[in-house]
Amino acid sequence: MGSPIETLEPAQDLQPGSATQSAPFRRIAVCVDGSEMGETVVLHATMLAAAFGAPLTILRVLETESNADTTPPDPLDWGVRQREARAYLDRLVSLARHRDIDVRAELIQGRAAEQICSWALQHGADLTVLASHGKHGRSEWELSSTARKLVDGVPGSLLLIPADGDRRDVSAVRYRRIMVPLDGSVRAESALPIATRLAIAHEADLLIAHVTPAPELTKVGPLTAQDLDLEQRVIARNERVARSYLDQVRARVSEAGIAARTIIARSGDARTRLARLVRREGVDLIILSAYGRRGPRDTPCGSVAAHLLTHVAAPLLVLRERPRRVMKRLSQEAARRTASARPPAQAVP
Repeated sequence: MGSPIETLEPAQDLQPGSATQSAPFRRIAVCVDGSEMGETVVLHATMLAAAFGAPLTILRVLETESNADTTPPDPLDWGVRQREARAYLDRLVSLARHRDIDVRAELIQGRAAEQICSWALQHGADLTVLASHGKHGRSEWELSSTARKLVDGVPGSLLLIPADGDRRDVSAVRYRRIMVPLDGSVRAESALPIATRLAIAHEADLLIAHVTPAPELTKVGPLTAQDLDLEQRVIARNERVARSYLDQVRARVSEAGIAARTIIARSGDARTRLARLVRREGVDLIILSAYGRRGPRDTPCGSVAAHLLTHVAAPLLVLRERPRRVMKRLSQEAARRTASARPPAQAVP
C-alpha cells in the first residue's frame, strides 16, 4: 500500500503549546502477530494510552495465503488458529487492563499490512504501535516487510518498538530518559508537549538535542586561510544561536515543572549524530516529528526519522500530521475493500 502522506493539513493537537493539551491521540491501535514481542508492544502502547487517556485496540491479523481469494482455508485448521489467536488476545487484553485503560481486541483475516491500514483509516486511529520484527525474527535493525509497509502506509503517527530478541522481561519496560531532537522548526517543536506529558507521567528525564548544521563551502581546489576562517566563524555562530535557542526551549518546558537537559552536537550529519546520542545517553524513548525544517515531501517521513527508524535500539515515536483530505478518500476505498472481503473481520469479545 502506498503512503497516504501527500497533501497535509496541520494537526492542531500537535502544535507547540501547553504540555497539558487534552487529546494528542484520540485512538491508539497496537499490532501483534502472536509472537512473544506482543506483550512488550502492548505494554508500550498502554503506557501512552494511560498518559493521554486514549482508548486502545489490540489488532491481530490472521494471515491468509496468496490464493485465499479462490481457495478457502481448511475449516478445521482455521478454527484452531482462531481459538489460539483469541486466547492470545485475551491474555494481552488482561495485561493492558492492569493499567486501567479502555482496551479491546479485534481479530481480522487477510494480509496484515493491508488490513491494519484499512482498520486505522476506518476507525480514525491516529497512533499505531508496532514492533520492528515479529515471529519471523529480525535482521540487523532493518524493518520486517510488514513493519515497512505500515511505516509507509498507515495514517497518522506511529510508535516503533525495536525487537531485541533477548529481553522478555516486560516489567522492565519503563521510560526513564526521553529524547526530543529539535532543528529549530515549528514542526520539530510539536513533539515537546507530548514529550513533556510523558516525562511528567513517568517521572522521566527529558533530553533536548540539537545538531548544528555543518557549513558547506564550495570546494574547487584547496581552501584558503580566509575560507577556513569563514568556516570556523559560521560554526561558532551556529553554536551560539543553538545555545540561545535551546535555553529558550528549556525555559518554556520548565514552566510545566520539567528540568530538561540540553545537548548540542557539533556540526555533522544529524542522523548519525543523533543515533550516537541515543546510545551514549541510554535513551528509553525518542519523540520527534516525521519532518523538520524542510517539511513533508513525497515520503512517509524525512531522512532523519527514516534513519532512526532502522538505526537505533530504542522505541521511536514519530509524529505525523493527519492528511485529512487524503484519509477521507482512502477511507472510502478501504470500506469498499472490507465490504467485499471473505470472511468479514471478527471482533474478539
